[in-house]
Amino acid sequence: MKTKGIVCVLSLCLALMSGCSSKDTQDNTPAPQNSESSGTTIEETEDVEGELVIYTSMYPFAIDMMDKILKEKFPKLVPGNDGSFFFYSGTSALITKIYGEMGEKRDQPLDADMFMVAEPAFSLELKDYGYLHPFEVENPDKLLRFDYDEEGYWYPVRVLNMVLARNPEKESYWAEKGVTIPKSYKDFAYDPSLKGYISMSDPMTSGSAYASVVALLDKYGEEYLDKLSENKVMRESGSTAIAKLQSGECASIMILEESILKYIDDEEKKGNKVNNLEIIYPEDGVILVPSTVMIVAEEYSKNVNTEAAEAVAKWMLTEEAQEIIMQAYMHSVLASETKYPAHSIDTNELIDMDMGVNWEKAYHEREEINNLWTEKVTK
Repeated sequence: MKTKGIVCVLSLCLALMSGCSSKDTQDNTPAPQNSESSGTTIEETEDVEGELVIYTSMYPFAIDMMDKILKEKFPKLVPGNDGSFFFYSGTSALITKIYGEMGEKRDQPLDADMFMVAEPAFSLELKDYGYLHPFEVENPDKLLRFDYDEEGYWYPVRVLNMVLARNPEKESYWAEKGVTIPKSYKDFAYDPSLKGYISMSDPMTSGSAYASVVALLDKYGEEYLDKLSENKVMRESGSTAIAKLQSGECASIMILEESILKYIDDEEKKGNKVNNLEIIYPEDGVILVPSTVMIVAEEYSKNVNTEAAEAVAKWMLTEEAQEIIMQAYMHSVLASETKYPAHSIDTNELIDMDMGVNWEKAYHEREEINNLWTEKVTK
């Protein structure tokens, strides 16, 4: 694996995406008029044929945006999942589904042709099982600012960012209760004033939450899970956590940045000038989770269409596709990109703040880490 570095720009086919406006991403420089980042041209996409199914853990609203433009860009390609290119499920449920399709001996064909999952650890696992098809991307060292597989079995296509969030309208309420709003992941778990007032996604069901637990274990050790347990952390979906942050049931939540960015943007579109949620970029580091694209090896794929899958995967790394990623409140993987999601901060600043995740550990120690979480936090 190789680590990448920094930044560019664009401006693209927003007219193809419903509900998106020019303010949806931050931009400080002029944008080029076309996007051929990975070398996939318009002519190539129009000639791609066959059927395709992509398993993904992207949020449904992001899937809808991507699905629409894929149908525009690949008019001869048939969406293989009830009129959509995508089959959606949470990361853990998706992994369980894939395991079921692979069979006990890990030798059975799948009902998918591509994967877009939440974290690279599963990519490492699928590569070891021989279920992936390698493909070449032009100049990946220059193209990407995040890790990729040197043999071409997986590449990052979107970047998730785990953060903390608070409700500034409830600041006096929490102060009266003697609760201190945390500014770091350490305070989130270690500050006893937060007992019973914190929430996060369950790493047993969420890939990004699992990645975050791996990073926090490396930084603070197993004691971190003990402290989460002592502070009676609630384990629930992002939407539930946001609702509790709004109502005052929670003082702080650990959540994907994109969930708060979407909430803020939705409030603005409703005409609400003052939003009641705020992102806290933790003082001890954010946790960036590059999500990967993979192609199923031909002998295991549903539609035996690796040529089409390669075209789609390479298109995912164009400026045009990355614009959609940012419109969906995730960060771009392109080293040349200077834009970033609305209401966020520069991606390269986040890279400097990144706590880092040991993806080999996340892969090889998944069972042990899950057992540790169950023993210490969900017991």
